[in-house]
Amino acid sequence: MKRLCTILGIARSSFYYWRRTAADRAARQAADAGLAARTRAVHRESDGTYGVPRITAELREDGERVNHKRVARVMRSINLAGLRLRRKHRTTTPDPAAAKAPNLIGRDFTARETNTKYVGEITSLPLENGKFLYLATVIDLASRRLTGWAIADHMRTDLVVDALATAERTRGSLAGAVLHTDHGAAALTLPYSNGLTEDVNTRTKRIAR
Repeated sequence: MKRLCTILGIARSSFYYWRRTAADRAARQAADAGLAARTRAVHRESDGTYGVPRITAELREDGERVNHKRVARVMRSINLAGLRLRRKHRTTTPDPAAAKAPNLIGRDFTARETNTKYVGEITSLPLENGKFLYLATVIDLASRRLTGWAIADHMRTDLVVDALATAERTRGSLAGAVLHTDHGAAALTLPYSNGLTEDVNTRTKRIAR
């Protein structure tokens, strides 16, 4: 063994350490392989949109004890990435005639329990032809989970209503929940459209410029 280590140019202590820790390395590799499989499943279920934060939240919600650094490392190893969105296109247009909803959330964008506080947002997705698609999302502030989403080529009320309806199907009920939305007419009218539950309250916030 001494001669072999000399030929390979490594210290015998390094070789013995490598051999002594072989079982631990194998266990870590097996654990990473299992995590990679579960990460792929979450990524696939999100249609390739989830990145590290949301995949980590999903895994934790399923009982996985994992942090975002490990998820990021595993995602890099299997060439997975979330959808990166550009937000240059203005997606909210205030309606002067729309009634303003009360501020139910203030500046507290945290929640101790799931299905109590949500944020809604519309993001523009630029296309090669110069046009846009619009992605409406509903995110749980406790778990950071994307619970509802919808995509369309318009920003009419139906887009946000569809995203909220998806969130309602995901959770089973949104009774008593608070939804914080952009200052736009589409978001303002969503809890009263298409027969959706009226237990979801909305508020407005200043438009980001």
